[in-house]
Amino acid sequence: MKYILVTGGVISGVGKGVIASSFGTILKHCNIHVTSIKIDPYINIDAGTFSPYEHGEVYVLDDGGEVDLDLGNYERFLDITLHSANNITTGKIYQHVITKERRGDYLGKTVQVVPHITDAIQEWVERVANQSVTEDGTIPEVCIVELGGTIGDIEGMPFVEAFRQFQFRVKKENFCVAHVSLVPQPKSTGEPKTKPTQSSVRELRGLGLSPDLIVCRSEMPIGDSAKEKISNFCHVAPEQVITIHDLTSIYRVPLLMEHQGVIEFLNDRLQLNIGMPRPRCFMRKWRDLAERVDHLRKDVNIALVGKYTKLEDSYASVTKALQHAAIEAGYKLNLTFIEAANLEQTTKVEDPVLYHEAWQQLCRSNGVIVPGGFGKRGMEGKMEACKWCRMNDKPFLGICLGLQAAVIEFARNVLNLEMANTTEIDLNTTYPLVIDMPEHNQGQMGGTMRLGKRQTQFINNNSILKKLYDNKDVIEERHRHRYEINPEYIADLEAAGLKFVGRDDQNVRMEIAELEGHSYYIATQFHPEYLSRPLKPSPPFLGLILASVGKLKYYLARGCKFSPRQLSDNESDDEYALEEMTKMQLSNGVSRSGSSSTSGIND
Repeated sequence: MKYILVTGGVISGVGKGVIASSFGTILKHCNIHVTSIKIDPYINIDAGTFSPYEHGEVYVLDDGGEVDLDLGNYERFLDITLHSANNITTGKIYQHVITKERRGDYLGKTVQVVPHITDAIQEWVERVANQSVTEDGTIPEVCIVELGGTIGDIEGMPFVEAFRQFQFRVKKENFCVAHVSLVPQPKSTGEPKTKPTQSSVRELRGLGLSPDLIVCRSEMPIGDSAKEKISNFCHVAPEQVITIHDLTSIYRVPLLMEHQGVIEFLNDRLQLNIGMPRPRCFMRKWRDLAERVDHLRKDVNIALVGKYTKLEDSYASVTKALQHAAIEAGYKLNLTFIEAANLEQTTKVEDPVLYHEAWQQLCRSNGVIVPGGFGKRGMEGKMEACKWCRMNDKPFLGICLGLQAAVIEFARNVLNLEMANTTEIDLNTTYPLVIDMPEHNQGQMGGTMRLGKRQTQFINNNSILKKLYDNKDVIEERHRHRYEINPEYIADLEAAGLKFVGRDDQNVRMEIAELEGHSYYIATQFHPEYLSRPLKPSPPFLGLILASVGKLKYYLARGCKFSPRQLSDNESDDEYALEEMTKMQLSNGVSRSGSSSTSGIND
């Protein structure tokens, strides 16, 4: 097994996750099977109890693991399935060691950071790397390990020491260090400053790890003089300094790294036996994706009505899923974040400017998405957004809490159950449309929800979402929720037009709701964003984008396939369908007037 350790310097959030994912993408295109591990130095067991404002969204894996959002980057870039063990935290390591100590595994010895904690880290990394299996059953050849935080952080020291030892444990030819560092460019001079990188590399070397590659992040491109300076002061060759400036999209990052000779270096350093020279079609699909992103000209405006909009990373997977769908449809995504509470009447009284701005943004959108969340704040605003979409035939997608908000709003305003609510907000509500789940373990916070990949069965063949899922009878999506739609109200809701077309395998839990007669009013209890991929967008998100630009009907009519050319900006579904029907008639020898054609269609 080969290992690539990715560390970060100068500041956090420098882009280690994208760089680590890019290493994997490049190697995967070289037919090297890869897996990934993310190390987070916090003491929490996992990310499940975090507020989204702490580290962004909580990403959920197939096995129900609640992990750091960087594992979402790995899965999307590499199109692989990871597990909860692929996310290591300080809490997990200490819990593992303390459990062994209580069991007497250390035979009365004094348990210390060195060697017991550092040994546990090394064993965990080695075990996960060697037990990982790709989708086709192949054992990976390379494991990419991202060490979260910044070199020099006190909480990261045990991990740095563990990898200092690990490089000798697995031998030099199997271990490579890539250090990602910020190169600031002050606007006053515009000159790239290498001193922070020099200091960061010096500290890393002082801790016993020498970087094999230095990846320099900057706002603007860095010249050769700065690269040579970093090379001279950081004890690496110039070709070992990789520069990554801000690009038009993250899909350009692997291409820029490949252009700077990363493959040749890794092939030599880790003895990967990658065939040279590479074919001309190397990374063709990835290049085509990057080109498509750069040449999108038509816009689609989507409003995201959420509770954590002050930090966009709180909805990282939702944003990515919308981007994947928009790219597939040939549109550039313009995403507007609307704080749900600003749509409420209380805000109108307290701050009418915020209230009117929020409603203007909502009204200008082509489509609306209401994602998941927890708690009371902003719930009424989410329901206002649902109501507006329902009454104005505006394309709508609700996810998790978005489904619950849509159902409660429907019950209040269509079934006239004015006091309808969720027991999460009002435990004694007269009409509990949303109730606590039996699996929920009261008194404990972490890992108590319905988590991970579960089956959903379609029970309605006319479902829009079933068509978008290639008419599958059963699908699998990931879940993260405590509350569900109360089965007692299903008959009344469906009689009024809100159909629950997808349910769990026991036909008890409501998974998908669709509103009859609406162009696209769909809500899911599961989180489809977690399985969206750049080259394979999530069906509910693709449906929202297509409905938002008026192309969904035609897409469904074609059997969920795009036409050879993209629809023009001013062409409607009906116009394009008429044009295609006319072409078919002509191809069968029928003219526009309905008479038999006397000449071939190529005349």
